[in-house]
Amino acid sequence: TAPGQPALSVPLAPLGDRRMVHIWNDRVQALDAGDAAAAWFSTFLGQPCRLVRFDPAGRRLASADWTAGLQAPFQFADAFPLLVASLAGLDALNAQLAAAGQAAVGMERFRPNLVLGGVEAHEEDWLDLLHISTASADSDADADADTDVHAAVQLLLTKPCVRCPIPDIDPVSARPGTQVGDALRRYRQDARMGGALTFGMNAVVQAGAGQVLRVGQPLGARYRFA
Repeated sequence: TAPGQPALSVPLAPLGDRRMVHIWNDRVQALDAGDAAAAWFSTFLGQPCRLVRFDPAGRRLASADWTAGLQAPFQFADAFPLLVASLAGLDALNAQLAAAGQAAVGMERFRPNLVLGGVEAHEEDWLDLLHISTASADSDADADADTDVHAAVQLLLTKPCVRCPIPDIDPVSARPGTQVGDALRRYRQDARMGGALTFGMNAVVQAGAGQVLRVGQPLGARYRFA
């Protein structure tokens, strides 16, 4: 739904043809959602648009420059399939905002897939591999007790996430600002990325594709000290 627009329902099964779409430097196949959806978005946004779904027969890989040679498929995200951030990292940012007389922001500004508790602020910067146990609560208590390399899911943290101006846009009102970027600039100019502002770490699936992650699942980590 959107102001001044009729409600739009889009079926899960795409209605239209395959289309070639361009995302940054990649060209990939997509499945069109049909003319009704295209008309709805075109009217609301005031420019010609098509709504598309990633073609499951297509293949797009994250840059091998950052994945240690691992083939990491993903879909319409910018560059990597997953983003990992920490609750303590958000607390550190909000402390910076409070010191500048600005209101706190929520984690939705940064759109992470996984949010870690029980770690220090921005400790994800130094994590190399996450081991996540997906065992049910009534399974053998010793099955993943040491969260070693045999854990059900292994996520390789590959690259600091360089932030564009999107975190400065209020996700509720869509009003832009500068306070988040200004706060990050005071303490998150990342030498690893040529001084760019970073928040969170991009990640790829090393093992356990198809497993389900849920809030509260235990995890262990391997650190990177180089």
